[in-house]
Amino acid sequence: MSKANPKGGVAPNSKRAMNLAHLIRQNARRFPELPGLIWAEKTWSWIEIDREVNAFAAALAARGLVKGDRLLVHSKNTAQMFFSMYACFKLGIVWVPTNFRLMPDELVYLGGFSGAKGFLCHGDFPDHAATVAQEVPNVEFIWRLDEQAKPTTFGEANVSDLLDRHRGERIADVAVDHYDPCWYFFTSGTTGRSKASVLCHGQMAFVITNHLCDLLPGTTEKDASLVVAPLSHGAGVHQMNIVARGAPTILLPTERFDIDEAWRLIAHYRVTNMFTVPTILKMLTEHPAVDKFDHSSLRYIIYAGAPMYREDQKFALKKLGKVIVQYFGLGEVTGNITVLPPALHDPEDHPETKIGTCGFERTGMQVAIMDDNGKELQPFETGEICAIGPAVFAGYYDNPEANAKAFRDGWFRTGDLGHMDEQGFVYITGRASDMYISGGSNIYPREVEEKILTHPAIAEVAVLGVPDKLWGEVGVAVCVLREGHRVTEGEAAEYLAPKVPRYKMPKRFFFWDALPKSGYGKVPKRMVKDELEARGLIGPEGLI
Repeated sequence: MSKANPKGGVAPNSKRAMNLAHLIRQNARRFPELPGLIWAEKTWSWIEIDREVNAFAAALAARGLVKGDRLLVHSKNTAQMFFSMYACFKLGIVWVPTNFRLMPDELVYLGGFSGAKGFLCHGDFPDHAATVAQEVPNVEFIWRLDEQAKPTTFGEANVSDLLDRHRGERIADVAVDHYDPCWYFFTSGTTGRSKASVLCHGQMAFVITNHLCDLLPGTTEKDASLVVAPLSHGAGVHQMNIVARGAPTILLPTERFDIDEAWRLIAHYRVTNMFTVPTILKMLTEHPAVDKFDHSSLRYIIYAGAPMYREDQKFALKKLGKVIVQYFGLGEVTGNITVLPPALHDPEDHPETKIGTCGFERTGMQVAIMDDNGKELQPFETGEICAIGPAVFAGYYDNPEANAKAFRDGWFRTGDLGHMDEQGFVYITGRASDMYISGGSNIYPREVEEKILTHPAIAEVAVLGVPDKLWGEVGVAVCVLREGHRVTEGEAAEYLAPKVPRYKMPKRFFFWDALPKSGYGKVPKRMVKDELEARGLIGPEGLI
């Protein structure tokens, strides 16, 4: 064996990875005049996008940012935000996007914790800019993202002016290795402080390949994708797949989620795919506009972030046909754990229908159901869903305690509970943190929620455990009724009683106009519990 190659002939530069910004350059070469980004009345071709990304990168480089620096970005979906991602990648800078619905004080933590050197803040958030400027000393400059912005004035410069100044300059892609970070992907922070999942250039190249294989097979430059979720999280990952194929990304014209406008854009641009979450897909399919506009172009509506209840699944299939795709995967695994493709979304309940599954293992990934000691369980035994493979993140930034909890023998521990059948299909029972114990029995809320949602008058529900002096914990169900329907607590209990064992029956049913939702359309049980407390329905000792 050669001394120069002590590891069986592996070359010394084998860790070198493609800089993800190269995707823009590829498209500018192959499809210079084709549309790459559409927002309101404006369209950018790929050659124009390449020009904007280079100008953005030149401006950042001129301000002194170099490989390894972090750039905090607080913005609703805009073209400049889109360009900033690839400008950061080009320079080897870490893109640190936030949920634009966060409050100013929350940005103080994210900006300080990430060590961001600069801050891109949309013009509609002057209070956020002022707070960061005053309380985050590591942030050396603030630039104002000024597209569709209110007439505010803050920061060192407007990004439009900087792009005008540097347009025409070209910046070479910085050399990157597989594990060089490109994106700090913040968890939603439903328990304690948000954690920054470190996503890397090499990892994300695999993720793009995997998504195109398992979620969007056959995608080409002739496709089109509509964005209905924040680019700071899952939608941003999805759009990287669209960029990789040279297809156009279409942004909603304003930050408001206008369902009528979404369906109009789908018809107008012959949109073929989109990424969303179950609650938004439910809203899209239950809105009258779904029957008003032509959506026959759709091939893949991908939903993730939470399992979709079976009744909602069936309704979406009835409205759209077999075009919906489910995947299960946290931000830490960039969505790459399981997939349930359109062909396996059965609109009817048959004996052979795999009701409740989130699909099978993604290509190149391995999934196991494990007990608390890391032992792999047998089919249908409930345990923690764990995964290994190239899509797993490098770890949490500057958080050794969280990393120690998240990994065991190389397996990433999702914190989600479920089981696997003999064919390898995975079924999610719920978050480990959502499970409650009543009278010594483990109760998984999702199972009860599925049963409640078969009631024709109930549109949404959240079941959670609350303290109880006798049983330890008992369940409560918070329901949202369909418009024009009325159900009493007694009627709901009477309906559910034959469908679940008595120990799983919620002790109370509450009816609200809406469930609290996170900025990404999820219904965190913590937010429901907080609202129950705020309404005086539960206290430290349980139900009041």
